[in-house]
Amino acid sequence: MTGRRRTRSTFLPGLLTRHARHGVLSAGTAVACASLLAGCGVVPGTAGDVGDDTITVMTWAPQDTKATNKPGMPAFAEAYARWINAAGGINGRKLNVLTCNDHNDSVDAAKCARRAAKENAVAVVGSYSQYADSFFPSLEGAGIPYIGGYGITNAEFTSPLSYPVNGGQPTLLAGLGSALADCGPVALIRPDTLAGDQLPPLLDSGLKAGGHRPSTDQRAAEDATEYDGQAGRALRTTTRGAAEDGCVVPALGDRNSTFMDSFRRAREDYPEVRTATVLGSVDQTVIDATGGASGPYEGSYITGWYPVASDPRWNGMKRVIREQAFGDNRIDPADAGVQTTWIAYTVFRQIVESLGDGEVSADTVTEALDDGLEVGTGGLTPTLRWRFQDKLASVGFPRLVNANVTLQVVRDGRLVSARKGFVDTTKTLQDADVNY
Repeated sequence: MTGRRRTRSTFLPGLLTRHARHGVLSAGTAVACASLLAGCGVVPGTAGDVGDDTITVMTWAPQDTKATNKPGMPAFAEAYARWINAAGGINGRKLNVLTCNDHNDSVDAAKCARRAAKENAVAVVGSYSQYADSFFPSLEGAGIPYIGGYGITNAEFTSPLSYPVNGGQPTLLAGLGSALADCGPVALIRPDTLAGDQLPPLLDSGLKAGGHRPSTDQRAAEDATEYDGQAGRALRTTTRGAAEDGCVVPALGDRNSTFMDSFRRAREDYPEVRTATVLGSVDQTVIDATGGASGPYEGSYITGWYPVASDPRWNGMKRVIREQAFGDNRIDPADAGVQTTWIAYTVFRQIVESLGDGEVSADTVTEALDDGLEVGTGGLTPTLRWRFQDKLASVGFPRLVNANVTLQVVRDGRLVSARKGFVDTTKTLQDADVNY
């Protein structure tokens, strides 16, 4: 696999006028309805049988799989709905959150999207799936916006109905590459998947910006139970004839811990190397579980999209967890998926508030966003505003509006800020050698 995507028709709707585009989406809705066994009773985006004063949205993520799992995202979405409804809803309207498990499976991802259309969701909010090519056709056909996806696929940065709140894997890898420019040889261990195929050129764009040669690309099964062979190869690659300490970069999601178990055993037979990775593959709980200050992540650089979990800007999210999800161990405030879901619902709430007493539907939510609505997130991101063609359209990411990352480091077993404020990776990505 090369990771290269063919040009998709998703660019066309963004070039149409709003009224023409809505006509296309309406036609798509009819087709989508015809494909559902139960049929669509109403146009997607209305409250349907939940009640006219209720707004229905969906949040999906993989759970109970052998690969990456994000159970905290739908769990937090449900807690958020309880919290917002306890305060009277949004503009007096109750929030109804549907959740769906995509099982890290393309068929199930498509089922989640079809269910969102069938149950008249006005948006999919704060979700994670690797299978954008499976779920976006149904969302686009029904005109349902995808707000605050995790940023794991390229389609999230190309579809005109995608409104990402972070820069996804592109910004994390580009930012990390820049931070590792003073390393010796760099080895990237990443999943042997289509999403994984997209990672090497992004890391290399940051390395190149710092005058470093490209990394060594190592593919690995994303659901392996051990990585002894990959760990040994990474160590040989980064230590052989190197004048500077090499850097090993695992980007395996939930399997990072499995890799680090193998790596810890293997590294005793090799010279010293550094490790680095991206948030989402590693968080504070992982650092604690692997030995804290005496573990393999001590001294590691880790790039994230947002401030560290101890930052007071997260107090609003922590209040929701404390009041509506206390004791739910699926919800970790340091998890990037939970944080992204909080920001996505913060965005969605402001969209609905901007509509006042008007109709809340998939079309009106999309119109508000496309008309240039600016959304603040309390400093967790820059002010967000979506245009169809933004600064990174030239490298295939026209919907990427937030290229900022934070640089963190593990010090004395704690994940802390390595640099004050955000690092803007826009220029690094503009110079990246990516062809999607």
